[in-house]
Amino acid sequence: MASVFEAARACLDSATSESKVAATFAAAASFAGGEFSIPRDFPPPDPISMPGRPPKPALVHPRDLPKRGLGSDEGRAAFIHAIAHIEFNAIDLAWDAVYRFRDMPDAYYADWVGVANDEARHFVMLRERLRQFGHDYGDFDAHNGLWEMAEKTAHDGLARMALVPRVLEARGLDVTPGMIVKLRALGDDATVEILEVILREEVAHVAAGSHWFRWFCARDGVDPEPRFRELLAQYARSVLRSPFNVDARSAAGFSAEELAALRQLAD
Repeated sequence: MASVFEAARACLDSATSESKVAATFAAAASFAGGEFSIPRDFPPPDPISMPGRPPKPALVHPRDLPKRGLGSDEGRAAFIHAIAHIEFNAIDLAWDAVYRFRDMPDAYYADWVGVANDEARHFVMLRERLRQFGHDYGDFDAHNGLWEMAEKTAHDGLARMALVPRVLEARGLDVTPGMIVKLRALGDDATVEILEVILREEVAHVAAGSHWFRWFCARDGVDPEPRFRELLAQYARSVLRSPFNVDARSAAGFSAEELAALRQLAD
C-alpha cells in the first residue's frame, strides 16, 4: 500500500497545472477510499524546495505587478489570474503540510488532503473562467509570497499552521467580500459565483489551520494567544492589512485576543 507521504510528494513534484490537478484529485479520492497508509516509521521529509510548477507565470516581486482596475475585461482577467495563482499555490501548501509534518493524528492528514482537493477544484473553476476572457493561467506575472512563507516555516508545524492558513490564506476572508460587491456591480455574476464558493470553503480551511495550530500548542505546552502574537511580529507584520473580516475570522477559529493582535500589528 502506498503511503500518503509518497502521494503528497508526487503531487508536489507535478510540474504542470494539468498534472498537479489530476494527481491531486486522484490522490484525494484514493485517500478517501482508504488506499493510502499513514506510516509512523516513514523516513523524514526531504528539505523543502520549490514544488513543481509550469514555466509560466513568471514570478516577480509584488511591487512589480501592475495595478489594474476591474472595469475592463483585461483588468478582470488579471484579477482572476491572481486568484487562480493563489489557489494553485494553495494546492502545494496543503500537500506540503501533509508531506512535511509526520506523526500527526490521522485527522490531520484527512484535513489537509481535503484542503488540497478543494484548492485544486477552485483552481479549475478560476482557470475555466479565465479562459472565457481569452486568457489562460500563466498569461500574467505573479508573485511567490505564499511559498516563501512555507519555506520559512518548514521547520515548525506550529508556525506553519499559524502563519500560512491563518495569515496568508486568511487574507482572502478579508478582501473577497469587497471584490464580490464590486464584481456584482459590474454584472460579472459568473465570477461572483466562483468567489462565493471559494469564500465559503476557505473559512473551513482557515478553521483547520486554527484547530491544528492549537493542537500543536497543546502538545508543546504553549499558550496559543501569546505565541500567535509572537509569530505575527516575527514573520508577518509586513503582510498584515486591515480591516479584517471579524465574522469570517471568528467562524474560522480566531479568538478575540488574536483578532486584537492582528489589528494592533497592522496599524
